[in-house]
Amino acid sequence: MKMRMKAKTNFVCQQCGATYAKWMGQCTNCQAWNSLVEQVAEPASGAGKSAIAKGQVSGKKLDFVKINTIVPSDAKARLATSFKDFDMVLGGGILMGSVSLLAGQPGMGKSTLLMQVCAAVAEGGHSVLYISGEESAGQVKLRAERLGAKSENLNFAASTSGNDIAKTIESGEFDLVIVDSIQTLMMDEISSAPGTVSQVTNCGNLIIRAAKSTDTAVIIVGHVTKDGTLAGPKVLEHLVDVVLNFEGDRYGGFKTVRAVKNRFGSTNEVAIFEMIDSGLKEVANPSAALLEERTNEDGSVILATLEGNRPLLVEIQALTTPSNYGYPKRTVSGFDLNRLNLLIAVIERRTKLKLSDKDIFVNVVGGIKLNDSAADLAVCMAIASAAAGRKLEDGYVVFGEVGLGGEIRSAFRADQRIAEAKKLGFKHAIGPAAVKDKFVMPVTSLREALIRFVK
Repeated sequence: MKMRMKAKTNFVCQQCGATYAKWMGQCTNCQAWNSLVEQVAEPASGAGKSAIAKGQVSGKKLDFVKINTIVPSDAKARLATSFKDFDMVLGGGILMGSVSLLAGQPGMGKSTLLMQVCAAVAEGGHSVLYISGEESAGQVKLRAERLGAKSENLNFAASTSGNDIAKTIESGEFDLVIVDSIQTLMMDEISSAPGTVSQVTNCGNLIIRAAKSTDTAVIIVGHVTKDGTLAGPKVLEHLVDVVLNFEGDRYGGFKTVRAVKNRFGSTNEVAIFEMIDSGLKEVANPSAALLEERTNEDGSVILATLEGNRPLLVEIQALTTPSNYGYPKRTVSGFDLNRLNLLIAVIERRTKLKLSDKDIFVNVVGGIKLNDSAADLAVCMAIASAAAGRKLEDGYVVFGEVGLGGEIRSAFRADQRIAEAKKLGFKHAIGPAAVKDKFVMPVTSLREALIRFVK
């Protein structure tokens, strides 16, 4: 009796694609833990091995054209959505033939946003196909009814086959195709499970080739890991034209869409949304919405920040309490914890304020996540205000970067921050001395700022 040979397997890292002969707890290439998944090894064909061994060159000569005759991508038509700021993030709308990747936490509203985009594009007379690998037709229908997506140009299909989806896109019947989501797709030729490196990479390649060959706009939904990074291989981000991050608090507050990669526009734009009963709604004046419930208490400071190219006024709240343990607690929401610890060290070293025996809590109101170095001064003043039990006077906004020496450094695009503060009726800004504007009360050091304005 002939024994059946066991299929050869190897272990592939789901973060970087490195291959190992046996399982290990940590990938030695990207240092990720528990990321190795067993997959059946795909043997190379005999003809392929032979050609490589002999050094033969396969393929054919490429067709080429004069570069002066090429029509630039930006000259092509763009599909407008119902969201002006979302169009701006994309560089002016959805470009025909482009492939975009939208990633975000579960429950953030990715499917809601894309259904509203589909409805707007379909209402404009374009043929749209929404493909779901996660939900049934009945579930998608309920969402479409809630969002008012009723156009005859809006179509739906449920599939997890990358081959079938690529063939459908290749037909050229649709102007826009949504694929929700790439982690649920699989190709017939690959034996590994959906969501693995090989499946995500090859399905992504198949869809992108089909989109480019028929000038079809495609938006792919991507899952994220618990760290907030895109699940699957990094190569997927390199393959697509646009990578969008959907961020914010899924239980409330504002949600933001920003481009971290855009071949057809800027990566400095941001669209700000809020979730209401009828779906996502763009926030026309987020600064006013963020400040309307504010009460001026100790520990509360208004920061003039930037979200992409958009100036924004947000409230920074700080709270200090005596520490009941030997190691004081530092908790932050919407701000980098390592940066907070650095600023606390600067406050203790460069001023006379003692914080080593206090628990410190810092919150950015509205679910906004700050990546602005000019938020340093506002955070420091909020902590000092809370610790001293004194408050900042009404009518002031704050911005400026704090150096390790306690010096206040200049802020990027100070003129836009000042203009936003003036628009909302503020009297003055506390900021770097390098900014030459009568509206700004200049400070050169953190110590000077606390002595002059925290009363």
